[in-house]
Amino acid sequence: MSNQEIWRRKQRLDHLFDLVSSISGEDELTAHWARYLCIQVSGFLENSIRIMYSEYAYNKSSPYIANYVDCQIGQFQNAKMEKIFELIRQFSPEWEQELRTCIDDELKDSVDSIVANRHLIAHGQSVGLTLGRVNRYYINIQKVISLMEKQCNLQ
Repeated sequence: MSNQEIWRRKQRLDHLFDLVSSISGEDELTAHWARYLCIQVSGFLENSIRIMYSEYAYNKSSPYIANYVDCQIGQFQNAKMEKIFELIRQFSPEWEQELRTCIDDELKDSVDSIVANRHLIAHGQSVGLTLGRVNRYYINIQKVISLMEKQCNLQ
C-alpha cells in the first residue's frame, strides 16, 4: 500500500490485530474484540477507497474536478463489492470489468461479510464472528485494496 494515509491506517489495524492475538481462547472478551475489529476493518475499506480515488482525481484532473470527485466520494459508504464495482465503473468501465475478473468469490465474500456484520453489530444484533474469521476478512480486503491501487497506478 503506497498511500501514506492508507499505510498508517493499516499499521494501526495491524497493531490491534497483534495485540488481540495474545488473548487466549474464544471467550466473551475475544468476541467483543472480533466485533470491534470488524467495525474497524469495514471503516478501513471505506476510507481506503475514498483516499485512493480522491488521490487519483487530484493527480489526473484539474483542481475543480478533483474537488468535485472528493466531495462525491466523501459520501461513499456501505462498501459491499457491487457498490465498489459501481463506483469504479464511474471512473472506468474497463477498470470495473478488470476488477470483476480479478475478484474471486472469497474476496467478494470477505468484503460483503465485513460490511454486513458491521451493520448487524451497529444495530445490536448478534453475530458469530471469531478473531480468526475477521483476520481472514482483513487479509482479503487488503488484497482488494491492492488491486484497486494498481488500477489507479498508486503502487
